[in-house]
Amino acid sequence: MTGVPPQALSFRHVLTLPAMGSAVRVARETAEAVLVECGVGLRHPSTGRALLILSELVTNAVRHAAALTPAITVTYAHGPGVFAFGVHDRHPYRPPLVGAAVAPGSGLATVVETTAELGGTAVTRGDADEGGKCIWITLPL
Repeated sequence: MTGVPPQALSFRHVLTLPAMGSAVRVARETAEAVLVECGVGLRHPSTGRALLILSELVTNAVRHAAALTPAITVTYAHGPGVFAFGVHDRHPYRPPLVGAAVAPGSGLATVVETTAELGGTAVTRGDADEGGKCIWITLPL
């Protein structure tokens, strides 16, 4: 599966949150609502792990980017057989998502491993001005 850009999916929801700890809970609750609204439901076999991936990405944005970005944006998208989400912040560092540079046991390693186990993709898309990035996850349903 290749990374599907959000504009290619039929349903989109965008959420902007302050870069603080409560963002993780709100992002998860919003993902749950989006999944239910799209007819996927919370009992789907991939839902729990998708929520784990999202939680790790939002936590990383809050921990590592909050000093440079007062808010993070989470974009949720859904299309036939696909659920995708991206976590955007304005910190310029783009963490590697492949190879030895991903620290084993880290939250980012969990994201990469879980995404791969689900048959999905994880990509980092930089902002045009190089001042931020979005980590975009695409999962088959």
